[in-house]
Amino acid sequence: MTQRRHVLTTALLAGTAFAVSFAAASASAETIALVQINQQALFFTQMNEGAQAKADELGVELVIFNANNDPAAQNNAVETYIAQGVDGLVVVAIDVNGIMPAVEQAAEAGIPVVAVDAILPDGPQIAQVGVDNAAAGAMIGEHFLDYVEKEMGGEASLGIVGALNSFIQNVRQEGFEGVVAEAPGITMAGVVDGRNVQDNAMSAAENLMTANPDLSAIYATGEPALLGAVAAVESQGRQDSVAVVGWDLTAAAIKGIDEGYVVGVVQQDPAGMGAAAVEAAHRAIAGETVEAEIAVPVTIVTAENVDDFRAIFE
Repeated sequence: MTQRRHVLTTALLAGTAFAVSFAAASASAETIALVQINQQALFFTQMNEGAQAKADELGVELVIFNANNDPAAQNNAVETYIAQGVDGLVVVAIDVNGIMPAVEQAAEAGIPVVAVDAILPDGPQIAQVGVDNAAAGAMIGEHFLDYVEKEMGGEASLGIVGALNSFIQNVRQEGFEGVVAEAPGITMAGVVDGRNVQDNAMSAAENLMTANPDLSAIYATGEPALLGAVAAVESQGRQDSVAVVGWDLTAAAIKGIDEGYVVGVVQQDPAGMGAAAVEAAHRAIAGETVEAEIAVPVTIVTAENVDDFRAIFE
């Protein structure tokens, strides 16, 4: 492996706070940088854990940047890691279009880039790791319709708590709506924007329920949206009248499943995604062929199989 590492000078940093966001790169080890969305959502912390475990297994140094939901910070991070001379990059993009100039700069510098979860436009990235979000959205949609038919008398007033600033969650919303929007017995009450932040999602879900007193179901497109929807249902005491489906299991979602009002959750394998991305970057650095699409399967978690997942959240 050709070593391209050098010390990042102070002039390349935007300030002290930005500087301490980066771990120092080793002068000898292969280094892969993971540019993450945030470290508040369990989904992302589990992804980090899987990436770190794989890096340890491979003898690779992993550095992780937390963008705190700021797409500009992600772009700056990629540019800084290019200047540091990391060997590979793993990117979980907030703005899939906005990140592309930085991805192209990395490729021009000979640094392989692996995209995780959020699907980047066609470009020089060597691999895309994640799930088929549209197909999984349709899958939870089919599950929801089956539940409505069996448990709700075939009718539901449905609202969606989305994250309209998230490309990937918009794909999940579209996949779900493509199945349920025109289904018999389903009345669409509207979409509210939780902006991928739990507190915002809770407020949006509460407003949705207040504006639609007959609301009987909510679909949440991501972990913050699901947490917010669960909190809103509980705060308004609507556990007996509102069924919730969504994405990304948490302890709160498991509690909702146990109480009977969370009726289906798309569970991804974020640790598996992180591990697969680091392995793909490592193989690319070594000059090996890497599959362009690396699929990680999902599971619909319900009362029937939730016991298989409890240990993750204990």
